[in-house]
Amino acid sequence: MNQSAVKADDTNIVYGQWRLSEPSETERTGKKLSEERRKFEEERRQFEQEKKAFFLEKSMESKRIETERHLFEMKWKVLETELRKLASEKEQVERQRDFYKSVNKFDEKLSSDAKKGIISGRIFFAGVGSEQSLKKRYKDLIKIYHPDNMDGDTGAIQVINREYDKLKQQYE
Repeated sequence: MNQSAVKADDTNIVYGQWRLSEPSETERTGKKLSEERRKFEEERRQFEQEKKAFFLEKSMESKRIETERHLFEMKWKVLETELRKLASEKEQVERQRDFYKSVNKFDEKLSSDAKKGIISGRIFFAGVGSEQSLKKRYKDLIKIYHPDNMDGDTGAIQVINREYDKLKQQYE
């Protein structure tokens, strides 16, 4: 054997031993890749869990918002209904106030006419067109002018009774 052949064999043996004792670059790269793959899979699983948690939270929040919107709409309808009722009650109170103002004006006129001796019962029953409306007006007037009331007037009650009797005979 020649010397170069021995050297080549020695080199192969040394290289082979070195190769067996030290991991090769590809083996190290493979290990790094498998480690990175494992980390990547772990991060992917964690991301999937976070994604599921996020979508669950999102769906729960959507349901909560929908429930709140529904409750708001219900409350809004109740408020609208109550506002309409309040408006109609306000109109009714205003009509009553106007009625009592007119009654008060009549009362003042009656007081001044009574002092003069000019009381007419037709004023009390103006606008009455039926027996039922006559009875209703009579009851209302009695409530207002009855002598037992604080502002009651005996003279006015007598005039009201006379006029009521006349009109009642006309409807019978």
